[in-house]
Amino acid sequence: MSTPNAKPRVIKDFDKLDQDIQEQIKLEYPEGFEDNLISFTNMEGKRVSALPFETEEKHYLVRMTIEEAQQIIEDDDDYDGDGNLKDEIKEEYEDKHEDGSDPFDEDDNIEED
Repeated sequence: MSTPNAKPRVIKDFDKLDQDIQEQIKLEYPEGFEDNLISFTNMEGKRVSALPFETEEKHYLVRMTIEEAQQIIEDDDDYDGDGNLKDEIKEEYEDKHEDGSDPFDEDDNIEED
C-alpha cells in the first residue's frame, strides 16, 4: 500500500517529458516557468535548478536553468509574446486534462534521466 509521501520522484528535462505531462505543466504555470524554479543538489553533488510539478502519482523536478525556462516559453507557440499561456490553448488543455490523470510512462520509473 502506498502513502501520499511515497510518490516516486522523477527528474527529467522538459523536452524528454511525455507531451501530456508537458501540457499539464503549462496549465500549472500559465505565466511561464522562470519565477517558479527551485535549486537543489543532485545525486552527483551538483547544484541544479528545476521546476517542481506534482501529479497524483509522481513528484517531478523538471531540470532547467532560468535561461532555458525563458527560451522554452519564447519558442513555444502555446504562449503569447508576453510569456502567458494563450486562452484558447489553456481551455483546450483544461478540457483534455480535467481528470488530472498521470499517464503511465515507463521511462518515468527512472529517478534521473
